[in-house]
Amino acid sequence: MIDFCILGSGVAGSTIANRLSKKYSVHVFDKARGPGGRCSNKRLKKNLSFDHGVQYISPKSIEFINLFKKLYKKKILKTWNGNHLDFTFEKKSITSKYIGSKANNALSKYLLKGIKITFASQITKIKYKKYFWEIKTRDNTKYKFKALILTCPFPQLKKLAKKYLEKKVSKLKIQMQPNITVMVAFKNKKDLPISSIKFNDSILSWAANENSKKRFKSDLNLWTLQATLKWSKKTINKYKDNNSIMNQLISQFIKLTGFEKNKVIYKKIHGWKYSYNFEKTPFLSSWNKKYQLGICGDWFDGPKVENAWISANDLAKKIK
Repeated sequence: MIDFCILGSGVAGSTIANRLSKKYSVHVFDKARGPGGRCSNKRLKKNLSFDHGVQYISPKSIEFINLFKKLYKKKILKTWNGNHLDFTFEKKSITSKYIGSKANNALSKYLLKGIKITFASQITKIKYKKYFWEIKTRDNTKYKFKALILTCPFPQLKKLAKKYLEKKVSKLKIQMQPNITVMVAFKNKKDLPISSIKFNDSILSWAANENSKKRFKSDLNLWTLQATLKWSKKTINKYKDNNSIMNQLISQFIKLTGFEKNKVIYKKIHGWKYSYNFEKTPFLSSWNKKYQLGICGDWFDGPKVENAWISANDLAKKIK
């Protein structure tokens, strides 16, 4: 019987899998078709793609910075240079913007190297049966594991594992925030000499020029657009059946930048219902020894990718 089942291949899942694999047998499951979680990448064709989740990472802690320096030397990560415009006029410290050399799921891919992982497999039911966990997937396949690690967003966690959670976890009041993201490609030789734009707008919050990441050469201009929190909250539960939401975000981008509407040749919308959490919890992870159940994720510590890495490492220290 395999020691650990880990639900999720985002930064939290891949980090805890990497740490535990040095001592235990590990099997990772993810409902997506590839690793990364919020660092996922959407491929248009061949090497043309969008980072439709996390746009970049700016490490803060010494340990995380050292990891990124290592991956930078290995050319797994690189810096995202160019002209990054900010019309919000917020005071911020100047930090390096790291991205994956091929896609922003590069960190998870690196951490999961050599680890058994099953994609396109959603766990729908879990049950603790005295000394082992029984896991059931959407296609009714059952697995047995000695221990279980969950890295899913808090609302999904409570639904899946409510009766097994530590009281301090059950009592948490977490407000996960949504995000609406649109990927758009323009058949337009004109390219803005800009890497990203942070707007002061009621609808459009952010736009990333995928071409500026220098992963591909194309006569297509690929842009990832992200809505404001207020607009995302308003539209997150109806975007799937309402194309006007996607078109409105694109129209706002065109209005603010001058791109030609008739040059749009590809567009796709994605809703992150549980994108991030602003508030910090009193602890960084949870390990319920009685049930051999571990929980980690960025929502314990804040909205950044680094918070997921910190939470996973905190959990690894609790597991003996």
